[in-house]
Amino acid sequence: MKIQLIAAAAVATVALAGCATTSPGYGSSVYNNGYGNSGGNYNTNRCADCGIVTRINQVASGRSAPSATGAVLGGIVGAVAGHEISDHTGGSRGNKNIAAAAGAVGGALAGNQIQKNVTSDTFDITVRMDDGRTVVVNQRDLGGIRENTYVRVVNGKVILR
Repeated sequence: MKIQLIAAAAVATVALAGCATTSPGYGSSVYNNGYGNSGGNYNTNRCADCGIVTRINQVASGRSAPSATGAVLGGIVGAVAGHEISDHTGGSRGNKNIAAAAGAVGGALAGNQIQKNVTSDTFDITVRMDDGRTVVVNQRDLGGIRENTYVRVVNGKVILR
């Protein structure tokens, strides 16, 4: 009984192994990608929105403001907002003062960052795409991008690939 079971298992294993071979036109092959067209000279690893950075130009924003303008204005707006929110939520006088101080600090930090974003320079990044086109993208942060690096252009932003 055991010998018959072992023989049946061996026959089934050999039969299934014969089915596991790949036939032409199925799976991945050097000569045929499975859809009926041969690879030829077409590079299947090509990225439609990728290319090489050929030039980076810094563009001055042309905007300027005194150094503490954003922080001061943000602090005032934050203090008023914190006081009003505490006033409408039924806070005590001490809570109103704490809320106003916290709002002033938060507003000053936010105002300072907004001022940096508005007055900072940007970069024109020129990319020669894989298909031969040339694309120029303007963005604030290079994020490690340098000339002669391979990048991808996604939603109007250049990112490292």
